[in-house]
Parts: sequence; C-alpha cells; structure tokens
Amino acid sequence: MKKFVQWIKTPSFSSVTASLVAIIFGLLFGLVILLITNPAQAFPGFWTILSGGFIGGAQGTGNVLYTATPLILTGLSVGFAFKTGLFNIGASGQLIVGAFVGVYIGIMFPALGAAHWVVGLLAAMIAGAIWAIVPGVLKAFFNVHEVISCIMMNYIGMYLVNMLIVDSPIYDKLKSQTLPIQPSAVIPKLGMNKLFPGSSVNAGFIIAIVVVVIIYFVLNKTVFGYELIACGHNQDASQYAGINAKRNVVLAMVIAGALAGTGGGLIYLAGAGKYIRVIDVLASEGFMGIPIALLGLSNPIGVFFAAIFIGYITIGGFYMQLYNFVPEIIDIIIAIIIYFSAFALMVKSVIGYFIKRKEKSKLPDHEDALKGGEQNE
Repeated sequence: MKKFVQWIKTPSFSSVTASLVAIIFGLLFGLVILLITNPAQAFPGFWTILSGGFIGGAQGTGNVLYTATPLILTGLSVGFAFKTGLFNIGASGQLIVGAFVGVYIGIMFPALGAAHWVVGLLAAMIAGAIWAIVPGVLKAFFNVHEVISCIMMNYIGMYLVNMLIVDSPIYDKLKSQTLPIQPSAVIPKLGMNKLFPGSSVNAGFIIAIVVVVIIYFVLNKTVFGYELIACGHNQDASQYAGINAKRNVVLAMVIAGALAGTGGGLIYLAGAGKYIRVIDVLASEGFMGIPIALLGLSNPIGVFFAAIFIGYITIGGFYMQLYNFVPEIIDIIIAIIIYFSAFALMVKSVIGYFIKRKEKSKLPDHEDALKGGEQNE
C-alpha cells in the first residue's frame, strides 16, 4: 500500500492518469454522438467499439496489431522529436517517400531473393531519414521553424511521389496506383499467421516492438539520448555545456524521419493489398502519429500502447456497420479522442500542481519551525 501511495505521487502516475482521462472523455463524447445519430442502436454500437478486435476473435486481434504497427512507428517519430524539443509534423511526407522507395525496390529487384524485404524496409528507413534532413538543417542553422518546413516537405513529398510513380515502370495505369510487390519483398509472417489465423499481421509488429525498445533505451540509457533531450530543453545551455546543439537537432530530425519512413515500408511491404494510390492526399498514418505521441506523452512505451488503442477502436468501428452505423463514424470518434488527447499534458500539469500543493501543505510553517527551535533551546 505504501508503495502504491508513493507511485501516486510520481510523474508517471500523473502521465498515465492524464492519458486515461483523455480517452474516457473522448469515448463518452463519442457515445453522445451515437445517441444523437441513432439512439436505438447507440449502446450496442458503443459496446462494439469497446469490444474492438475481440469481436473477430484471433483474426480481429491480429488485425488490431496489423493496424497498429505503422502507427507505432509514426507515433515514435513524432514522440522522439517531441522529446528533443522538435515538432515533427512532417511524418506524413517522410512516410510516403520511404514507402515509395521501399515499394520501388519491392517491385523492381526480385533478384535480391530472401533479403528482398529486408533491403526494401531498410531503403524505406533511409529515404525517410534523408527527407527529414532539410527541416533539420533549416532549424539548426537558419532557425526556420520545423513546423513550416515540415509542412512544405509533406506536400513536396506527396506530389513528387505521385510524379515518380506515373513516370516509372511500377505504375498500374488502369487503377492509378502502384503494381503489386514481388512475393520475395513481402514481410514474412514468422508464425504470426498461426497465432492470429486469417489476419494480416506479420513480422512487422515484432519489428515495431524492437524499435520501441531501442528508442526507449537510446532516450533513457545513453549519453546520446541525454544530449538530445538536453538540447530539447535548452539549446543555449546545452551548447554552453559543450554539447553540439546544431548537430543534435539535425540528428533528431533524421532519426524521426527514419522512423516514419520505416512505418511507410511496414504498410506497403506487408502484402495485405495496400498500394500507393496516385491521389493528392497526404498519408493519414503520418498525421495519426501526432495524437498517438500526445496520448502516449512521447514515452516510447506509452506510444506503443496508444497505437494499440487506436488500432483497437478502429477495428471495433468496422463492426459498427452491424448496427446501421456508417464506418466513418469511428473516424469522428477517433478525432474527438485526438482532440481530448491534446489536453493530456494540461491534465498532467494540473495533477502535478495539486500533488505538490498537498505535499507543501504538510510541511511545517517557517515561523512555527523557528518557535519550535527556540522552545527546544
């Protein structure tokens, strides 16, 4: 019990509580929308959302993990940048550029054999990293705000990929999308198909878990991670302490871009019928990384569970059609949860304020302490 009370006073408790409050309020607001649109089926539909992928058994659970896999990477991308004092709103562009390079290799280089999917995924990671260099350099050396440069790179990436697809041999003119990747470029299942038969989950989920562990270790257990976080808190003080702030800003953006690019590779090399379509729409998975990072409070472990949660209710929303709700209703509910997740940090600050205030009230008053000292004398 004593340990539990001590944990309540820690920042981790306020962080978890803040995220849970955001989720609860978001879901309750979603229930109100269901009651307005279809009162008779509102509660069964809401229960379907809460049940999530469990409705589909092992297949549904596997599809939850499949849906969450790229979201883990984009959430890590945004969260990693947050930790280093940067706002990587360019994950969408980094994702689609990485996806294009991965798909191009996945179609054009079948001679790579068993290493085909590995090379494609690594190429996607490198492409995403390269695409993030420009915002990093502009921020580090010219103090251009990364939000502006990232938005610019998002649209440049989208239009550039569309142009390259149309002018390349990987274009399917009839469907206005990329051709299917070679079988050797498909990420293997590694037994996931036996655990979750009928689902689309593959080894990409295992890769995502490994990346979460690596990022957590880098940020919390290495000197490099400490320097990145220190630069995020105060670049001038970090530079005064001997840390190369400009280099770390660029490296932080490059790592964030690599994570987003890997997410793109995991989407389109999964062999689940996903193709890069030639449309003027930014990749939604990239923007979804922002609320996931907020909901997970930029902690790699928190980001992991936040992505699982979003994947969970997304699959649950698919089954809402059984109660005469259109599938798009889940997008509205997710958007509401995203909106409330933006208040997670504010809730965390409020909780921290009350905890500190309570602890301060328990301390003896300065004058009382002096009187007590005089009486002892």
